[in-house]
Amino acid sequence: MRDILVYADNFTACTPSMEYAMRLAASFEARITATYICPSPTAVMAPYDAPELLSALIEEIRGLEEKAYSGRDAFIARASELSVGRSLWQVAEGAIPDVLAHLGNWHDVAVLGRDPGTNLGTAAILGSAVLGSRMPCIVVPPGCTQPRFDCVAMGWNGSPEAIRAIHAARPILARARRIVVVAGEPRERFSEIGWKPEFDLSTYLERQGFAFEQRGLQASNDEAGKALLAAASACHADMLVMGAYGRTRFSEWIFGGATRHILTQATIPVFLRH
Repeated sequence: MRDILVYADNFTACTPSMEYAMRLAASFEARITATYICPSPTAVMAPYDAPELLSALIEEIRGLEEKAYSGRDAFIARASELSVGRSLWQVAEGAIPDVLAHLGNWHDVAVLGRDPGTNLGTAAILGSAVLGSRMPCIVVPPGCTQPRFDCVAMGWNGSPEAIRAIHAARPILARARRIVVVAGEPRERFSEIGWKPEFDLSTYLERQGFAFEQRGLQASNDEAGKALLAAASACHADMLVMGAYGRTRFSEWIFGGATRHILTQATIPVFLRH
């Protein structure tokens, strides 16, 4: 984990999630890029609606972009205080998921804050950012500034999302003193035509050199998120690793589900990969 991206939800002060990301970068001797994202004028208002208002809106957003650049010096100074070797402050324009997806082409993980009152403060926007970024994301709960990896819990149900999340989280798992696999009901191996070779989690973790404990999880789909958080709390986990959106994207997000519950209720950082 050499290049860490943090969504900068403020350019006048260092938010807890930005502090968390800088401390994470220092811990891994990684580079960090903070990006403040301004909305695109055409996303707020169609170009053919009230041209005068659109022109005024463009000027307003351009002014916001200029102000956003003022956050650079304070961010770089704080990163230097925390012994982050290389730091960068950027300002972008566009939809948050689209900008994150673009930046994800050359970053290893994105840190997103769940701080209330910010652009990612609502569950729908945060979920869209995680889903649309197409990269591993660490969602940091309000007020959390210090990365800890004494115990890392991993949600496991055999899904491709869970496999990708665990694979992407290997640098963090390597730092963990204790790894706890919380295993729910696995997906049926032969439920689809053209079934593929089974991924054996125990074999994979052993080949990576990771010792681990395993605990079962008995819960309905409606209670899976709550049960997973309870299991992580019971083992005193500092972070939860899980796949995002175990069911179809539409039904999972609109009607709830484990991911939505965890995104809004987790009190520890959550490492997610779709």
